[in-house]
Amino acid sequence: MCRGGDALGSKVSGLEWRSMVIVDTTVWVDYLREVENPETAWLNRELTRQRLGLTDMILSEVLLAIPDAEEFGRVRDELLKFAVFAGEGCGVAVAENYRALRQRGYTVRKMTNCWIATFCLLHGHRLLHRDRDFYPFEKVLGLGVVKT
Repeated sequence: MCRGGDALGSKVSGLEWRSMVIVDTTVWVDYLREVENPETAWLNRELTRQRLGLTDMILSEVLLAIPDAEEFGRVRDELLKFAVFAGEGCGVAVAENYRALRQRGYTVRKMTNCWIATFCLLHGHRLLHRDRDFYPFEKVLGLGVVKT
């Protein structure tokens, strides 16, 4: 279900994952493009202080945004140093969360974001993001987010 490594000083082992911060695609892409905003500043400051991770969907989205083969390999290798979680077992919960938000008048624009938020909710992780899709998850469902 999960794989990971030595995440810049945050030793993770086996499947005993403690709560960590999942960094969303929106933040990784800005960070890699050297865009300055509160989220990338937080990431830059906390890289060696916090337990950070990402989902396999986030990994895919970030890598899809990189056209250069050499940079693709470098970024892939760096991101794989963090804990990378598969979204297995989230299917029913994703649908339930989507329905709960729809019933309250919220529409999640990207299903990937629904998976990411649901994964964080199920496993007690906080999310660092720059995407309005996650606000209803925070407001209605109690998603923990990093305040920047």
